[in-house]
Amino acid sequence: MSVGRQTVVLSSGWKWKERDNKLANVLEELSSEGWRPVHSGVPSEIHVELMHANLIPHPFEGFNEHKVQWVGEREWMYMTTLAFDKPSSIEFAELEFEGLDTFCSVYLDGELLLETDNQFRTYQVQLNPANLRSESSLLLHFKCAKDIALSEEAKYGRVRAGSCNLGHPSRVYVRKAQYDWRWDWGPELFTAGPYRPISLLTYTARISDLNSQAVVSASLLSSLAVELALRGNVKSVADVTVALRTRSGRIVKERTINGRQLFPGPNACTELVSWSFGKSEVQLWWPTGYGTQELYEMEVTLLGENSSILDRLTKKVGFRRVRLIQEPLTRADKYGKGTTFLLEINNVRMFIGGSNWVPGDAFLTTVTPERYGAWLQLVKDGNQNMVRLWGGGVYEPDIFYEICDELGLLVWQDFQFACGIYPGHEGFVANVEMEAEDNVRRLRHHPCMALFCGNNEDYQQILQWGVKTDFPARKIYEEVLPKVVSGFTKYEIPYHRGSPYGGKGWDTADPTVGDVHQWNVWAGTSVYHDYDILGGRFVSEFGMPSMPDMRTVNYWLRDAPESERYAQSKIMAQHDKAGSHERRFAFCLGDNFRYTSELETHVYNTQMLQSDAMGYAYRMWRREWRGPGKEYTSGAIVWQINDSWPVTSWAIVDYFKRPKPAYYAIARELKQCSVGIFREVKKSRECDRPRQFYDFNTFPCVSATVEIWATNSALSERDAVLQLSFVDLEGDWQTTETRKVTLAPNQTTEILSMNVPEPPFEKVSPFSADLIQWQPKRTRTHTVVVGAKLLDAQSGEVLSRAADWPQPYRYYSPPDPVLDIIVQGEMITVSTQRPVKGLVFSVREEENVRWSDNGVDVMPGDSQMIKATGLRGKKLYIAHLGKERAREI
Repeated sequence: MSVGRQTVVLSSGWKWKERDNKLANVLEELSSEGWRPVHSGVPSEIHVELMHANLIPHPFEGFNEHKVQWVGEREWMYMTTLAFDKPSSIEFAELEFEGLDTFCSVYLDGELLLETDNQFRTYQVQLNPANLRSESSLLLHFKCAKDIALSEEAKYGRVRAGSCNLGHPSRVYVRKAQYDWRWDWGPELFTAGPYRPISLLTYTARISDLNSQAVVSASLLSSLAVELALRGNVKSVADVTVALRTRSGRIVKERTINGRQLFPGPNACTELVSWSFGKSEVQLWWPTGYGTQELYEMEVTLLGENSSILDRLTKKVGFRRVRLIQEPLTRADKYGKGTTFLLEINNVRMFIGGSNWVPGDAFLTTVTPERYGAWLQLVKDGNQNMVRLWGGGVYEPDIFYEICDELGLLVWQDFQFACGIYPGHEGFVANVEMEAEDNVRRLRHHPCMALFCGNNEDYQQILQWGVKTDFPARKIYEEVLPKVVSGFTKYEIPYHRGSPYGGKGWDTADPTVGDVHQWNVWAGTSVYHDYDILGGRFVSEFGMPSMPDMRTVNYWLRDAPESERYAQSKIMAQHDKAGSHERRFAFCLGDNFRYTSELETHVYNTQMLQSDAMGYAYRMWRREWRGPGKEYTSGAIVWQINDSWPVTSWAIVDYFKRPKPAYYAIARELKQCSVGIFREVKKSRECDRPRQFYDFNTFPCVSATVEIWATNSALSERDAVLQLSFVDLEGDWQTTETRKVTLAPNQTTEILSMNVPEPPFEKVSPFSADLIQWQPKRTRTHTVVVGAKLLDAQSGEVLSRAADWPQPYRYYSPPDPVLDIIVQGEMITVSTQRPVKGLVFSVREEENVRWSDNGVDVMPGDSQMIKATGLRGKKLYIAHLGKERAREI
């Protein structure tokens, strides 16, 4: 009698040890001493095991990263006993390895079963059930990937790969997560181990591949094609049932097919059904902010004789249409004409506001489904609709994409190449092709999948280094990967060669075509006030670093002497991997903030710098979403949402999931309706200050103007009321004005441009008055804060707020705002008598509080309410510009 598939996950009973190089034969390790139990089973990584055994200190603390470098230079062993209760009717058995990091020899009962060389592949090894013992030894021997990379480099030649902050160039020869070699935000922790599940499968016949092709036509009619490939005894399959159900279990469609007439042989892919649906039969899946995330369960069952179940597989599917639109713009903008680079979902063109994702931990096995869920919920709660999985990490596990499906987060998936000249020899290319096939097959059914991208910055860096002729990986990016994507997705998921990529001759900085990475502010010579003229059609990377929450800083400082508690100390440098970070921070901070040697003030200033810069970038680029034919900028994806360890970095949420003020600044700019302010200072002569900065030494500033606009991502127009306020920082003068506006759907609406009202000059002495007659006209707008509030015309609901402050901030001694803060349970109400900049609420307990908003500007007469979920009586602290050290209220 045929029996159904059984899957036994080999998670328990494992042991580990360091390879004893004194033993000539690796199989002698099976009977050697020194084996230790794996702490919590497989998946496992060797650093995690060493920490649990108290053999190494935690690499995230202090300088411990340097104390554990020896781990990545050794070889490591894992073993378990494979118990097999062999039914007489079992025909087939195989071992499945979902992820081995990276070079691993697998032995079963002393026989070499498998040699792996790719962390990103799934390996399946057929076994002979007749030869399986009731107890078998399974031995994994992990070799040193660093040594193998160096040997490959010696064989094929050294290439360039990023900078010294992006790991050793030999990394390009090894299909291992590139960030393990060190990156400019992450440590060098060269780990190894069975980092994803290992399973034993026994079966008569099983499903080896299931492609559920959910297609939505241009007229938004849905269809579903289901293709199936089998492994094993296909003649034992009497019938195949296919069913599509709603979340509640209601059957949408089902069918039973005669299996004996269906499958000509094993591994042949056969179409089971091709269903078309009427408009009311299935609902579309929408990204967050545009509709619901309707998901359906598709179930395929293999039936044997007497309707016995041989195998059953279910997948969640969603119906959506995704297109990458690159078409000529109808009108030119400041960069020229060029083409769009935008995503259209279900025939709706959408502005993309999102974040880049780096691996959630230096040790991947510690990232639980709950951690993934918490991170991705932060993305959605921050009003973002896309996450880009960067090419120097990993293809994340299934749970990551399942959560994105549920939350409505679109996924831009890089293939795993980053910042290097990768090889193109036959073996390497063949390995990459199998890697791509594994992962495209695995991910293609997820409705969240919006784009596959060939690499991160490889084209860009080739141009920077001037070695364009020596680019063997073009075969991968321009032939192999697009062939895999189109072949396995039937062109339903777009492919983009690289990020950035676009212009003539791969001019990756061309703002009129493709996507750009905008690093001219942090890594170049521009100031963040230039983001409005440093954009492009789609900005897929940009960022400004900052220090994390003080609790996170204190984590790596907890065993450090008091003498190390300053911004430029050795231990602070240990937890800041960015190249030339001291010099770049000095430039960026010195432009706008006062220098300080006090650590907490410095932390606050870096966070305000990041918040202002990122908020400004999103504000100015979203403004360029101007409607059909004028989609001058269609997306901005910040570098980065998360950290892989406690560090000063570009992350807008630190390793412990503590959002920085920039997270909230971005969330405000990506609300469904937002209001924007741009102030331009008019100068009487050329001035080397940024356009928004005043120069007080020679009074070249004669006036200032503000432009006000609003954005509306809803697909219908909205009536609103704009309230403007102008408040003098150095006196009691203020004025307001109100006007009604109608916001156009899914675009920006320009509202007004006006001179900033000026407070009256104080009376001056006759002598001073005589001097003024021959001086250029001076302005008092340099003391005026401009506030804007957008309200729904019917309900009065506050849709958005914005405040524009005169800059640079270092010129000001902000007045005491006279804050009134009322805490009622988890609700905080704050009002002020004078404008307050960058008001940050915090707690000192390790447990996090979820703030509905933070790092806010508050204007007189406009109280704000903030929800602090989890506050529960904790002591509340505040800081703001002028009083940057947090104090208890």
